[in-house]
Amino acid sequence: MTSKPTDQTIAEPKPDSFKPGTALTGAISVPGDKSISHRALILSALAIGESEITGLLEGEDVLATAKALRAMGAQIDKSGDKWTVFGVGIGGLMEPETVIDLGNSGTSVRLLMGLVAAHDISVTFTGDASLSKRPMGRVIEPLSAMGADFTARISVDDKACLPLTVRGLCPAIPLEYRLPVASAQVKSAILLAGLNIPGVTRVIEPVPTRDHSETMLKGFGANVTVETDANDNRIISLVGETELSPQKIKVPGDPSSAAFPVVAALLVPGSDIVVENVGINPTRAGLFTILQQMGGDIRFENEQIVGGEPVADIHVKHSKLKGIAVPADIVPSMIDEFPILFIAAAMAEGTTITSGLSELRVKESDRLSRMAEGLNLLGADLIEKEDGLTINGRAGFLPGGTKASAIKTALDHRIAMSFAVAGLVTETGLTIDDMSPTETSFPGFASMLAALQGSAQ
Repeated sequence: MTSKPTDQTIAEPKPDSFKPGTALTGAISVPGDKSISHRALILSALAIGESEITGLLEGEDVLATAKALRAMGAQIDKSGDKWTVFGVGIGGLMEPETVIDLGNSGTSVRLLMGLVAAHDISVTFTGDASLSKRPMGRVIEPLSAMGADFTARISVDDKACLPLTVRGLCPAIPLEYRLPVASAQVKSAILLAGLNIPGVTRVIEPVPTRDHSETMLKGFGANVTVETDANDNRIISLVGETELSPQKIKVPGDPSSAAFPVVAALLVPGSDIVVENVGINPTRAGLFTILQQMGGDIRFENEQIVGGEPVADIHVKHSKLKGIAVPADIVPSMIDEFPILFIAAAMAEGTTITSGLSELRVKESDRLSRMAEGLNLLGADLIEKEDGLTINGRAGFLPGGTKASAIKTALDHRIAMSFAVAGLVTETGLTIDDMSPTETSFPGFASMLAALQGSAQ
């Protein structure tokens, strides 16, 4: 069914310029892990009692999730660095009084669709111009099979998009679902719906994806098992209607955010930095593995387990990188990091080949096209394919771009941050049309780069 989109407020663009400077040195922390932050809030809202969260990413995306949960009855308060969540219990969500605006957060809308699907409530989600273009069919399909009903705006290319209304069913129908495409968000939406469904909900992953949902569900007391069958399929089974217990959660630094200073240090001559307290979950750390294979001097120090998640300080020194063919099986563990990998590849010696990246065309922007366009402006040598880029590295040299040819971010925070790093190693520097999207995941990003260089941008 088609619905009319709501009016979108267009924020004033915030262009910024980035240019070569001194080496990056020192120790920094990056914002809390975005994936874990979303899930910590959601599961705390479903627990019975008071949960405490520290290190929560306070970017716009996570704050959108907090706002939505408040609208559905959870009490969420902040004091200093501590967030306190008083949960309503599984099945206790209330129907919000108004439409829920999730800004630019695709994670919020997809996880919350799953949450609402098995509650007897109706919720309408909307978002900004960028989020409203992103297709939701991959999540709608399994949740519809569980009994939820959806009304979405249909795009010109016949995709179900926001604004979108979910009418949940309670009791909903338990589902066994084999993921046709690797997606942690689809998996998580199904599992969140399964929490309020009697019986066993099962998700089968032919290719493993980030496992924060399973880890945190176990930590909150959900009845979850994870097995691997004879064909190496990963099978996650959840028994519904199990009470969740409140937790104290310390959110580690986001490896997707750490990726930007890590690559910057690898590329800027003389750099030597430490990024402290970063999550290095194997389902998220693929970029660091690839950069090490390219010759990057990256070492994990002070490794420990915090809240079931592996954490370490990442020590990085400037390195001469060499191009490689990125294996397809590592793609799910670094899907959000390919934009910054493309920058590293453009500065490496030799050819870097990537494939299996069709999902990047339906992220906050078409990340393959946006990165190819921007790199071409900087003088990179590349071929854009349907599912990846092949980049012939310039061995440490990129000419750069002028203000008249500003890099276009398409409101995508990872595009903006990737090219900000590129600006540090181009001959002439570059201008980015809008850095405001970085507030969704990395507040203070530009200031962090300037602090590492010991000067103001």
